[in-house]
Amino acid sequence: MIGDDIAARIKEGKCVLFLGAGVHAPAPKGSKWNYAADVAPPFGGNLSEKLAADSGYAEDYPTASVRELPRVAMHYELSPGKGRQALVNRIKEEVVDGKQPSPILRALGELNFPLVVTTNYDSFFEDSLPESKKPEFRVYEKDPNTESPTPDFGELTEVKPGILKIHGDFDQPESLVITDEDYIHFVLRMRDQDHHPFPLTAHFWIQKYPTLFLGYSLLDYNMRLFLKTLRFRRDAATYPPGYSIDPYPDSMVQKVWQDQRRWVWFVEEGVWSFVPSLYKKLTGHEMI
Repeated sequence: MIGDDIAARIKEGKCVLFLGAGVHAPAPKGSKWNYAADVAPPFGGNLSEKLAADSGYAEDYPTASVRELPRVAMHYELSPGKGRQALVNRIKEEVVDGKQPSPILRALGELNFPLVVTTNYDSFFEDSLPESKKPEFRVYEKDPNTESPTPDFGELTEVKPGILKIHGDFDQPESLVITDEDYIHFVLRMRDQDHHPFPLTAHFWIQKYPTLFLGYSLLDYNMRLFLKTLRFRRDAATYPPGYSIDPYPDSMVQKVWQDQRRWVWFVEEGVWSFVPSLYKKLTGHEMI
């Protein structure tokens, strides 16, 4: 079974964890976990609606969707009296202020993931790690120093994992990949062989070991583009599998990415079903 294979890889310390915003999903109603929507960071579409309301996006583009975060964020940044810092502050206000890390993150932090890659800007995962873990951090650089190589990780272990924040960190506003233009620039950086945004060690791990995707929908065009860039001109037969935890995978994406290319295998479960089961399988204890 796929779940047993994932658990075995994690137990061996040979699995990359890829975290997206969906790990902050509120706990199901009636469950034993107390993690409600009012303390959970918002999903991209909901965040986009709030930015659109603040910047008058619907008035300027009445036929466009207010849930397309990269475009709405660009409009917010370009609006009179706003700008980049105002955009970052507004997003941080919605994502961090008054919010709490999910029990899902605390459980994942106890498991053996020597490399964690995330598109989240917040520090909730890092803050959830046990005190015994001393991670190394690397944050995406929009405009790197071309005279120096991309800073690499040291040896990655269970107690000294690497955390790679590929869409930036709130503490470095210019590193954030938010707007349409940011995403375009990020894809161009992914083609920079001399100063690739991924440290060499992270490249090695992703090319050698399976990846567990949590909190993503591969219906997201930007996510698929990013993953395909990593695999560009590489033999699919030599690339390790990916596992996407998604209760409702898009049937067309599933047909292409799983059935035809065999790049990603979809596990049709939500994070509140999959992670507690995985945690118990690996630790012998119930997730709290």
